[in-house]
Amino acid sequence: MKPILKNILNFSLIFGLISGIVISGTSAQEPEHEHEHDEKTQDSEKKDHDDGQESEGVNLSSAQINLASIKVARLERRSMNYQLYAPAEVKSNGYTSYLVSPRVDSVVLRRHVALGDHVEKGQPLVTLFSETVAEAQANYSVTQAEWIRVQKMGRSAVGDRRYIAAQSSFEAAHGRLRAFGLSEKSIGGPLGGKKNLGEYTLLAERGGAVLTDDFQQGQRMQSGDALMELADEKKLWVEARLAPTLQVYLPSGSKAVVKVGGDLFPAIVTQEAHIIDQQTRTRVVRLLVDNIGHRLHPGMFADVYFSFKTDEPVLAVPEAALMRGADGDWTVFVKGDDGKFSAHEVDLGRSLGKWREITGITEGTKVVVEGAFFVSSQIAKGGFDAHNH
Repeated sequence: MKPILKNILNFSLIFGLISGIVISGTSAQEPEHEHEHDEKTQDSEKKDHDDGQESEGVNLSSAQINLASIKVARLERRSMNYQLYAPAEVKSNGYTSYLVSPRVDSVVLRRHVALGDHVEKGQPLVTLFSETVAEAQANYSVTQAEWIRVQKMGRSAVGDRRYIAAQSSFEAAHGRLRAFGLSEKSIGGPLGGKKNLGEYTLLAERGGAVLTDDFQQGQRMQSGDALMELADEKKLWVEARLAPTLQVYLPSGSKAVVKVGGDLFPAIVTQEAHIIDQQTRTRVVRLLVDNIGHRLHPGMFADVYFSFKTDEPVLAVPEAALMRGADGDWTVFVKGDDGKFSAHEVDLGRSLGKWREITGITEGTKVVVEGAFFVSSQIAKGGFDAHNH
């Protein structure tokens, strides 16, 4: 048995050595395979990266350029004459208009003019009645009679105190009637020549057109209620509304053109609001316009065009040439010497009407001024990032 056992042990030892050699050989070869795999991965990534660099932009055929009406222009600095548009409304001139209203509670007896009439200064507008005015007129008659009597008697006869008291009472009664809006004619002559106490007529303080007359005969009006609005329509206001974020300098005296229908009217800026309208969220610019031919009327809508000129030459492109990139930055599309179109980020400056001032790009660069959207779509279609990083 001993020889047989010895042979078995020798066989086991030999098998173990062979297995160890095989296992050791396999372990030694595995790092070589891993290294070979890493090299292939790096080569693939490098190839993908190189392909991305080559694909920054797009080549367009002549047929595509003609079909999309793509136009390229060389950037040059130039002085820009441009216009800025703003919607507007024609309004009555608040400095030459006049609001007719009773200064004491009254009842409307008669109207003397109607809506749209043109009146002259001093022309009767409306006749009213007021109990308060009747009392004031009666008091005026008494003080007037006393003042006339004292004057006839003489200051030396009545004494200074009575003389001054009579004069003061008369002047106060007269001033009260004037404060109620009565003219000298309505107040009456000596000894109260007014027969119908309480009746008084409001006269036009200035000439103009009747813009509003929202009342009826027999209607009771309170002190301060609007009866009529008179406005001189020779010069009217035009209120233009601009975006609150628009950075534009419009000093008083700036020239503009107001368009209403097919008519054009020259205008000048008189005021610029420094607060934002709470309802429209716009900034109001007021202009003064001559109502040539009496063709303008308050309430009409208008278009206003402000004229500007840059102080120094600038680089500018049409607004349509600007596109948003993937990260939100503004870009223009540049045509390289190889004919490839690529995106170039720019910074925006002033709005110049339909043009926009840009910086961050070299003068002389060929830029797409028409058809930028098509170029952008072709770059995106190819799966490229429309940026030039």
